[in-house]
Amino acid sequence: MGFAPVFEVKVSRKRLVAIPKAVAEKLGIVEGMKLKLYVEEDRIVLEPVRDALWFAVHGPKVGHIGFEELEEESLREQEKLENTS
Repeated sequence: MGFAPVFEVKVSRKRLVAIPKAVAEKLGIVEGMKLKLYVEEDRIVLEPVRDALWFAVHGPKVGHIGFEELEEESLREQEKLENTS
């Protein structure tokens, strides 16, 4: 088991802390993203807040539909709409 790199950061006058680029890239943290911050004993913990779009792109996939299946379903739905008109 390897060791995770440790980064030393400085707190600015306004109590801001910069997240090192390597950490942000590893966790997928980008500008404008929300983070959850909480205190755990004597530690500050930051966690990315994952929204629905993030889960759609990066989250676990629970199924797969191929193009042919998608096209068939689209045609069935179009036929239903034509038959109800």
